[in-house]
Amino acid sequence: MKAILIPVVLALVGVGGGIGAGLMLGAGPEEDGADSEDAAPDQGGANDAAPSQEDLVNTDEIEFARLSNQFIVPVVRAEEVDALVVLSLTLEVTPGGTEVVFSNEPRLRDRMLSVLFDHANTGGFDSNFTETATREKLRNGLREAAKRVLGDVLVDVLIVDIVRQDV
Repeated sequence: MKAILIPVVLALVGVGGGIGAGLMLGAGPEEDGADSEDAAPDQGGANDAAPSQEDLVNTDEIEFARLSNQFIVPVVRAEEVDALVVLSLTLEVTPGGTEVVFSNEPRLRDRMLSVLFDHANTGGFDSNFTETATREKLRNGLREAAKRVLGDVLVDVLIVDIVRQDV
C-alpha cells in the first residue's frame, strides 16, 4: 500500500508545485509587449472567420463561478495508477447564479467527479486527450451533470486548465 501511496503523493505535490509556479511566473497583460493603445487594428484578411454566435455572448448577462478546488482524477491501468489528471473548471451562470453554485458545490463536485472518473475509465485521458472531439465529449458530460444540479442557472462549463502527469 505504501508503495502506491508514495508515488501518488509525490505526483500530487509535483503537479501542484508546477501549477503554482506557472501561475506565479505567468506573464500578466502588461508584460505581453502589446500596448492596447499602440496596437495596430486588425486589418482583416481573407482567411479571417466571422465570430460565431457563441463568441458574441453579452458578458453583462453571465457571471463566472470558478470552482474553488481543482479536480484530481487518477488514470488507472492494470489496477495501478498510471497518471493523474488535474483540471480547473469555471462555470458560466446567469446573473446571481454564483451564489447558487457555491451553495451547491459539494453536490456539484460529486456529480462532476463521477463524469470525470467515467471519462478516465473509458480511456478519455489516454493518448491525445486534448483533441477537440474528446474535450467536447468531456465538456458535454460535465455540462449535463452540472445542469442536473443547477438547472437553468447554468450556461456552460469551461475547462480552464487541464494537466496530465504520468506516474
